Amino acid sequence: MSGAGKKAVDLAKKATKTIDWDGLAKLLISDEARKEFATLRRTFEEVNHALETKFSQEPEPIDWEYYRKGIGSRLVDMYKEAHDSIEIPKYVDKVTPEYKPKFDALLVEFKEAEQQSLKESERLEKEIAEIQELKKKLSTMTADEYFAKHPELKQKFDDEIRNDNWGY
Repeated sequence: MSGAGKKAVDLAKKATKTIDWDGLAKLLISDEARKEFATLRRTFEEVNHALETKFSQEPEPIDWEYYRKGIGSRLVDMYKEAHDSIEIPKYVDKVTPEYKPKFDALLVEFKEAEQQSLKESERLEKEIAEIQELKKKLSTMTADEYFAKHPELKQKFDDEIRNDNWGY
């Protein structure tokens, strides 16, 4: 099997295993969407079957002797020589080396952003818990209890009173 054919078959097998067709089908609402989805799934399975049967097997070797008996050795030798001289170039990946460092840098950046996001989520969860606790206690809380938790506000009010600033 050629390298490209084998790679295509391997990718098709991985894709088949990772697609949750039933889960996707549950998300569809209209009958037309279900019909189109069924067509997509059927087509995908047909392509996978074709890849598995066509590209998963080595091609049968050519029986040159059989053709020599029927056609003649001169013509068959000419075709055999032409067949043997065919060189299929190997695929050289020039794209991956160019974009792999950029992709890796993005992955690092995304991991850092994820960590920052998790820290911010944790901070916000704590703040929400504090606000909910404050909301529960607000109707029975005294000013002294509130100022004990927020001394900067007490300082601000005391300064306004000392400066005879009553907010008018």
